[in-house]
Amino acid sequence: MRKDTAGKNTAEKAGAAEAAEQTGATTVVAKKSPGTATAATTAVPKARGGAVEPGDLAVRPGEDPWTPEEVEEARGELESEESRLRAELDSSERALQGLMRDSGDGAGHDEADTGTKNITREHELALAANAREMLSQTEHALELLDAGTYGLCENCGKPIGKARMQAFPRATLCVECKQKTERR
Repeated sequence: MRKDTAGKNTAEKAGAAEAAEQTGATTVVAKKSPGTATAATTAVPKARGGAVEPGDLAVRPGEDPWTPEEVEEARGELESEESRLRAELDSSERALQGLMRDSGDGAGHDEADTGTKNITREHELALAANAREMLSQTEHALELLDAGTYGLCENCGKPIGKARMQAFPRATLCVECKQKTERR
């Protein structure tokens, strides 16, 4: 057992030395960061093959498992939100096209009119960007639900909590990880 560990360390040192030689580095330091994790050691498990039973979705200790009705309610809410956001995006894009068409028409308008049009256009652009982001999150949540990893934190891999998922179906982080990201 000790011999295997020593052999592994020797192999790692040889690989590090080779990397140092290729890059010209004089000191090799191992950096532990989330970006260097391998697929085998990531916090979030891979998608499960085949259909996933509602009771197989992640819950925190002490919580009741997901029932088929609760899963369908979450799916229905996400699908409803998805269609609402698509309609909002279509409306916003039509409004933006009109604003862009009118923005080149500067003859006869004073500076206040031009400023108002610019503010309105910027506001519509911000609303459209927000709707796109929410749509992306909603689509991602539906993918996670289909893959069977709905309710697992994408950062630490622990269950997010059924109550949080029911209150905010697009959640991809547990409360602890979300608080950490907001502090940054």
